[in-house]
Amino acid sequence: MSLAQEKTERHTLSVLVDNEPGVLARVIGLFSGRGYNIDSLTVSEVSHEGHLSRITIVTTGTPMVIEQIRNQLDRLVPVHRVRDLTVEAVSLERELAMVKVRGTGEARSEALRLAEAFRARVIDATTESFVFEITGKSDKIDQFALLMAPLGLVEVARTGIVAISRGPEAM
Repeated sequence: MSLAQEKTERHTLSVLVDNEPGVLARVIGLFSGRGYNIDSLTVSEVSHEGHLSRITIVTTGTPMVIEQIRNQLDRLVPVHRVRDLTVEAVSLERELAMVKVRGTGEARSEALRLAEAFRARVIDATTESFVFEITGKSDKIDQFALLMAPLGLVEVARTGIVAISRGPEAM
C-alpha cells in the first residue's frame, strides 16, 4: 500500500509529564510545529508528591504519522512515558459535558424525559432553562446535544476525552 493510500486513524495518546510551567506548551508546540491536529486535549495533575501530570491527546493520522508523534513526544525531556491507548491496551474513554437548554411547556418536559433516558443530571434549573451534566462516550454526548437542538439548545461545554487502560497495571 502506498503512503497516499494509508487511512487516517483516530488515536488516544496518554502522556505522563513533569508538572511544571511550559511543559504543555512544549507538547502542543510539537503538534502545531509539524501541522498535526489535536481533536481533544485534557490535562491534570495525577501525583502531587511526584509533580506529575497526565496529558490525554486524541489525534488523527496515518499509522506512520501516529508513530512519528509518539517518537517525538518520547524524546521531549519533561515526558516520562507515552502510551497509545488505541493499540497498546484495552482502554476506557469518557467525556463530561454541560448542556444548557432553554424552553417551556412541552419542550421543557421533553428535555427532561430525554435527559433521564441519557442519564443526564440537572445541575441548574430556572423557570426558563436547564443545565444538564452528562458523562459518557463522545458519541453519546453528540447524540444528546443533537436531540436537544430542536428543544432549545443554547450551548454545550465539553471537557475533552479522558482515558485509562483497563486492568491492574499503571501507566
